[in-house]
Amino acid sequence: MTWPVAGLLLTPLIAAPLLAALPSHRAAARLNITASGLGFLFALALLRGAPEATTLFLIDRLNTIFLILNAFVGLTSSLFSAGYIGHEVKTGRLTPPALRLYHAMFQLMLFAMSLALCANNIGLIWVAVELATLATVMMVGIYRTHAALEAAWKYFILGSVGIGLALFGTILVYLAAVQALGEGIRAMEWSNLHAHATALDPALLNVAFIFLLLGYGTKTGLVPMHAWLPDAHAEGPTPVSAVLSGLLLNVALYALLRFKMIMAANAAVMHPGPLMILFGLTSVLFAALMLYRRGDIKRLFAYSSIEQMGLITFAFGLGGPLGNLAGILQMILHSLVKSAIFFSVGQIVQARGTQRIAEIRGLTTSEPLLGWMLVAGVVAIAGLPPFGLFMSEFLLLTSSFARAPALTALAALGLLLALGALLRRLGEIAFGVPGPAGVPVRASHTPALAHLALALLMGLFLPGAVAAWFHAVAGMLG
Repeated sequence: MTWPVAGLLLTPLIAAPLLAALPSHRAAARLNITASGLGFLFALALLRGAPEATTLFLIDRLNTIFLILNAFVGLTSSLFSAGYIGHEVKTGRLTPPALRLYHAMFQLMLFAMSLALCANNIGLIWVAVELATLATVMMVGIYRTHAALEAAWKYFILGSVGIGLALFGTILVYLAAVQALGEGIRAMEWSNLHAHATALDPALLNVAFIFLLLGYGTKTGLVPMHAWLPDAHAEGPTPVSAVLSGLLLNVALYALLRFKMIMAANAAVMHPGPLMILFGLTSVLFAALMLYRRGDIKRLFAYSSIEQMGLITFAFGLGGPLGNLAGILQMILHSLVKSAIFFSVGQIVQARGTQRIAEIRGLTTSEPLLGWMLVAGVVAIAGLPPFGLFMSEFLLLTSSFARAPALTALAALGLLLALGALLRRLGEIAFGVPGPAGVPVRASHTPALAHLALALLMGLFLPGAVAAWFHAVAGMLG
């Protein structure tokens, strides 16, 4: 294990018990930011070059993207969380023991996601995803209301079903590998599995991928395994919603992509693309329609996350240089923009004291900065120029149209439906007749503004070195 990987994993692991013991929420917030900042620095250090793979850890161009994105959103979420949680303490929604649990689970979640992303073992990544799930379950139910506990329980049950299916698929992959690599840990290493993919049992791989898609697809929020996601977003603290949409969904998708790479390297197995396209398009169309019926602002953007993850899954299912590149860009930009949206929504909910869209009106007049930040976020997530999601969706539709025009029509329909629903809701929230003035909120605007600025810059200009990196990763994914 090299020092950047060690630092990335040990920093949150050490910080979690310290945060659980700190009685002061201000000191805990500062330590949470410091630990997250160190994690981001360690992630950036991975850009110096990929270390040699070991039995337990693998760093390459693919997971370096995820690790840096994971650490950056973790840092900005901790910055936002400091002011947000301070308001929750002031209003009495969170008690000191709940705060200690919140901060400890925040770092434990970052540790688990980093472990999943750099693991070179199909069993270890399963354990890490399950650990991340348990940490977020605790955070979703932290308000201890009936609705919050119900959402946490629902998330735990459905997540357990999904992780059980993923475990069965993982076991089948191991059984397929045993015949070529022998028993033991070598048959569980990503690097070995990919290098010897042509020697793996095709029949077992075919069955395994179906279970893996269902299992990790549950964590990704794909329809019809999505039911936990809107409740978890609506009832948990807003920083948790930002991390769920911006990070945890990506980690589950990353695991699926690793298995897809093994499948793509074996010509005798079924192509994983059609199944991913099916689940992806179903998610896009279903979520786009459901956006019209949401009366809760956090549930509205939860369904937007389902739509976006469906679109990303569709892109990777389509594959090829352009499809994979579109998927990578869409994944990064969705993480940045959706986190920014939830940062804004969290402050809006605290200011107005409600999540009901019908009671949130005229934000650009009553709270101009918050209102215009939300406008920018919705314009970006809807795929409108000049933000980067316009470019990634254009690439995706261009690639799809050249190979499957009918699928392009379905994807475009889903995007147009989602656009209509989001703009309709945005008109009410941002430009309606203003309601009574809200209470002052303390959370920082900097994280949301930083995310939106990056999304805008990626829409206007992508440095050559970054573009070459993304193209190389797109080639790896097949």
